[in-house]
Amino acid sequence: MKIVIQRVKSASVTIDGKLNSSINKGYLILFCACKGDSKKQAQWLASKISVLRCFSDENGKMNLSIQDVKGEILIVSQFTLAGDVKKGTRPSFDNAMNPVEAKELYEYFISKVKETNSIVKTGVFAAHMEVTLVNDGPVTFIVEPPENIV
Repeated sequence: MKIVIQRVKSASVTIDGKLNSSINKGYLILFCACKGDSKKQAQWLASKISVLRCFSDENGKMNLSIQDVKGEILIVSQFTLAGDVKKGTRPSFDNAMNPVEAKELYEYFISKVKETNSIVKTGVFAAHMEVTLVNDGPVTFIVEPPENIV
């Protein structure tokens, strides 16, 4: 499992020309489920998001969490994060979880994030989406659960 967290001033998802969801200051999170990933790992990632200090305090130090700044979260599924480009010229997605299980894990992850954050919006699983964002910083982190969490 892998997530990309981008600290944003704003972000939105448009599907078929219609605005699906949007947020102001907060996180745009790209979520990817890989073969063998578990609900325990999703829980760990959700917990990490709520306490990760990525927002600047009055001294310009990253000391504030998403909860401290009352930020919003937009979660978008992105199986392409499982892509392997080490060989050849076309990405391999052999490591991506099958769509039925991935959707279940994506929805579980969202439910866990909602337990600790008041404003959580989403894209639509497996939809072709246009994602727009204003990255704040830019500040971007790739987060994966520790190997001992299964």
